Amino acid sequence: MTSLDIYGYRVEIRSTASGPLENLADDFAFFRSDGGPGACLIELLEEDPPYDTVPTGQATVYTPRNVSYKNETCTFIDYSGRGLAIHDRSSGNFRVFSRDLDLLYEAAYLFLLSQCGEALDARGMHRVHALCVSVDDCAALVLLPMGGGKSTLGSQLLSIPEISILSDDSPLIDRKGDVHAFPLRLGLLPGSEGAVPASQLRRINRMEFGPKLLVNYRHFADRVRPTAKPCLVFLGARTLGSACEIRPAGKLAALRAMLSNCVVGLGLFQGMEFVFQRGLGAVFGKAGVAWARLRASRRLLARSQTYHLLLGRDTQKNARVVFEFIQAAAKKAP
Repeated sequence: MTSLDIYGYRVEIRSTASGPLENLADDFAFFRSDGGPGACLIELLEEDPPYDTVPTGQATVYTPRNVSYKNETCTFIDYSGRGLAIHDRSSGNFRVFSRDLDLLYEAAYLFLLSQCGEALDARGMHRVHALCVSVDDCAALVLLPMGGGKSTLGSQLLSIPEISILSDDSPLIDRKGDVHAFPLRLGLLPGSEGAVPASQLRRINRMEFGPKLLVNYRHFADRVRPTAKPCLVFLGARTLGSACEIRPAGKLAALRAMLSNCVVGLGLFQGMEFVFQRGLGAVFGKAGVAWARLRASRRLLARSQTYHLLLGRDTQKNARVVFEFIQAAAKKAP
């Protein structure tokens, strides 16, 4: 069993299969706790999906990875016949059944992201789809789309001893604009692992996007910084050029990028099968969350310098240019 406390969202994970449980325990090791009352339960069961025991009915939500059904108390998620999950909406408990260990792991991982994201929004802590590193107390966020190379840049930056990391994909910002760590495993496409030792890599076959290499959290655990002050926001883009360039960006362009990467949350896993599980009223209820994310985003930008970051083909050169820029900004920071 593994117990987690993710900034107040408490959960216990149990499994009849050791592999998925060990991987989740490593992914969320930053949030490991001793357990206690008030936690919801996630169970991973290496069993045939019990389709004959669940109620029949029409689907309510369709996604590329699953189809969801619900009754008065539970949501049932069918993973194309390969697995079945049952989410008790009153208790928050979640059980997933499958003989596919990768599916067990990924279903639980994505459920955790969805549920803790909703809980953190309610606590005034909001995810940003970005890489976040720091030099000393100077936090730098790099906004790039999915597949833009955040994790590749992050893994290269971690080869520089002065760099700390808060998250490779979704740091948190609070109501004041301060930045908080949300460190999980790093996800790399095969061939981009660079100098990461093979012992610190594992491969997963994802339900939707194919295979991916995961860098274990323990590989960089000693480089995680729990919180940092906002300093820089980079609006990233990839180019076919050889150079890495950094140019000033206006606050309006930065706000538009934050609208996509925080307020709307493009690139962040939202878990649509859970977001809309309470009906139309839940959709309108998200407007308050959007306003809270917008306020936090504006406070982050008010306290940060904003730049365009044009990444070239040389990943090591990209990391060196970004590090030297952050280092210079950290020396000037009050």
